[in-house]
Amino acid sequence: MAEHSSLSPSSPAPPRAVERWGWYSILVNVVLAAINMGIAIASGSLAVQAEMIHNLVDLLTAVAVLVGLKLSTRKSRDFPYGLYKLENIVAVILAVMTFLTAYEIARGALFEAERQTRVSPWMLGGLIVATAIPLIFSYFELRAGRQANSPALIADAREYRAHVFTTGIVFAALLGQLVDLPLDRVAALVIVVAIGKTGWELLADGMRVLLDASLDAETLQTIRQTIAAEPTVAEVVDVRGRNAGRFRFVEAEVALRVHELEKAAAATQRIEAQIRRAVSHIDRVLIHAEPMRRTHLQFALPLSDPEGTISAHFGEAPHFALVRVRLADGAIETRQIQANPYLAQERAKGIRVAEWLVDQKIDVVLLRENLQGKGPLYVFGDAGVDMRQTTAQTVSEALAEQQIGREGNGRS
Repeated sequence: MAEHSSLSPSSPAPPRAVERWGWYSILVNVVLAAINMGIAIASGSLAVQAEMIHNLVDLLTAVAVLVGLKLSTRKSRDFPYGLYKLENIVAVILAVMTFLTAYEIARGALFEAERQTRVSPWMLGGLIVATAIPLIFSYFELRAGRQANSPALIADAREYRAHVFTTGIVFAALLGQLVDLPLDRVAALVIVVAIGKTGWELLADGMRVLLDASLDAETLQTIRQTIAAEPTVAEVVDVRGRNAGRFRFVEAEVALRVHELEKAAAATQRIEAQIRRAVSHIDRVLIHAEPMRRTHLQFALPLSDPEGTISAHFGEAPHFALVRVRLADGAIETRQIQANPYLAQERAKGIRVAEWLVDQKIDVVLLRENLQGKGPLYVFGDAGVDMRQTTAQTVSEALAEQQIGREGNGRS
């Protein structure tokens, strides 16, 4: 058994570029709150006032985002795995603040007395600016959040998208006032629905991580395929993973063809490196490796013809027989004849053929040629593939020599 765990060396602190977006968000919210406050005071509009409250709540949550970004990657004796989930807690706080905002707006729209709304061209111009600012900012913040895999930044960007919609509703309500169409309360209630939907999405995403929900199916499939591509892996038994803040934790259980502890450790290190290349923002990879429990052996034999005559050469053989044999009784389950895909290659032909056979998950290669000191020997050795020499002339004779199911299960 081999078990290998690794922590990313590059995760002690959040990148300054990510923190900077927290400061940008605070500045944007100050500007938006100031614009909407001026219009709300001058117009007396309930809808504009609701949007101003929305901005003030977001200002507080933007401060929380910045705190979460600063503290999330710190580690200590009490928190050896870091405080990554602080970012998800921040996302949940964003959701709660959003629900509170929706409640305040709904209460005002339903129960406050009718009020006179005043509309001027400068107010409409101010709302256009208040719509453009979050639209542009959310585009860049969402891109930065996805690049950093930061749930706090992504949540903040989505909240700005809600502002684009709600400010547009407010703009329509003020236009309605110019033609004596009372849309102020209706606009406020529409804002409640939009904000409530955004809050639910933020809450659901944040709680999934806080409750250690699995990584998405696509990411897990990518990890599984990456592990399976390692030549020494006979079987991918299980793959699990979870998010914590912007980082991912991965655990995998695999069966290896190699038995030596040193080779097993090297294999798990290669698997970890490949996973990190295939999936971004990996903090910890834990590989639990066990030796392969064989019920079958997959043989490969170089052939000089499709009829089954064993070739005296390895890389130059025009065909290969791939035979799957059951260890219990030596029965042949499958037998395929495949053309050598590298027969026409001029250089490193034997190495390429060996790598091809490793990809076919071959357990044993039976051949007449002595490959001692040649490249294929090292390819097979690293992958845990057994090489055995034979004097047999045909595939049937070579397999009979192995005495599978009679003595030692074919020397497996």
